[in-house]
Amino acid sequence: MRLMTLAFTALAYTCLGLTTAVVLWRMGGGWGAGAAAAIGAVALFVAIHAAVTQRLSTDSMRHDVNRMRDANLIFADELERTQSDLAKLGAIVHEEKTKRSQVLSTEMRMLEELVRKMSDTMEARLKSPLPVAVEPAPAEAGAKVVPLRANQGETLLQTVRDALADNRVDLYLQPVVSLPQRRTVFYESFSRLRDTTGRVMLPAEYLPAAEPEGLVSAIDNLLLFRCVQIVRRLAKQDRKVGIFCNISLHSLADEDFFPQFLEFLSQNKDLSGALIFELGQAAFEARGGVEARNMAKLADLGFRFSLDKVSDLDLDARDLSRSDVKFVRVAASVLTEQLTEVDGRLTLRSALDLDAADFAGLARRHGVEIIAEKIETEKQVLEVLDLDVKFGQGHLFGEPRAIREQVLAETAPPPDFLQRSLGRRVA
Repeated sequence: MRLMTLAFTALAYTCLGLTTAVVLWRMGGGWGAGAAAAIGAVALFVAIHAAVTQRLSTDSMRHDVNRMRDANLIFADELERTQSDLAKLGAIVHEEKTKRSQVLSTEMRMLEELVRKMSDTMEARLKSPLPVAVEPAPAEAGAKVVPLRANQGETLLQTVRDALADNRVDLYLQPVVSLPQRRTVFYESFSRLRDTTGRVMLPAEYLPAAEPEGLVSAIDNLLLFRCVQIVRRLAKQDRKVGIFCNISLHSLADEDFFPQFLEFLSQNKDLSGALIFELGQAAFEARGGVEARNMAKLADLGFRFSLDKVSDLDLDARDLSRSDVKFVRVAASVLTEQLTEVDGRLTLRSALDLDAADFAGLARRHGVEIIAEKIETEKQVLEVLDLDVKFGQGHLFGEPRAIREQVLAETAPPPDFLQRSLGRRVA
């Protein structure tokens, strides 16, 4: 493009020079004078062009320099603004870190106080002699009666106590999915104990020994502590799922623990959308006035409740809604075993006046969702879908899985305070 411009410029100067020569020749100056005039005109025009080009080039350079200066000033302003934003972000991160540390410290103190409060009672019970089983007297007169001590129960109780003291309580999570999409929307939490050999103990094994000694509350509240931490971890990853976590009637009625627990939750209302407290159906129906009032206090903070271990489907959805129970988990086998046909209609034995397909819908109209659990086969999926159930849980969708050791370590309380609280000497 530049070469074409120069060529056209040279051609224009030549034409001007020739025109000047022709004019002089016509005026009688002859061809020699005309040629000289033409050369002089071309030279003059070239000089004028060079001067104009130089001026334009200088102005262009000056303009470019001014633009670069302005750009540098803008860049400097943006850099200063960015540095200011980074400083503010650093201050916010530091503040959040400090706040999180304070929250964790509060949780530690609450759990430590709870377990310490129970330690004296547990120590006294552990030191008391276990029941002695006596065999019936033999038929022969004068035969000696041999007393039998329940050594196996004592050993199991000590195993449970040691698992708590050594923090060998694991957290398991099992997904609860939406139907029919099968997208994970909730998790149910479970606690499992490990003995000194690392063998996992199921609740059916340790609960008979733990319940009479008041150890179940310690297990439930340690599970609650870890659920809070897992909820925070999931929220940090922007995973919008809820966790069902057991809460015992003992915890709801505990005059020392519950006020501290309520105060903690009132300062962390952001957990209400993800943490769902769960009670067994029998425990819910056996709750007293104190437990009901404390459940209402949790509901006032936005927390929801769920019923599990449901065997009686004669549910009052309106009463459940008033008690802020938003979920009812029923085994798929319980749902299908309740099906019966009356006058050509498929209904439930516990609600003969209600079509089976309307059971879940009626509960939903009162804000209560039915969750079909223990689903093992695709046939059960079709059966619960026919009942308009929107959520499912079971090994078909995922087995309970232990939280990884690294995550579990991050959600564990200090390793020594459980031992202190349970009366063990720390070396």
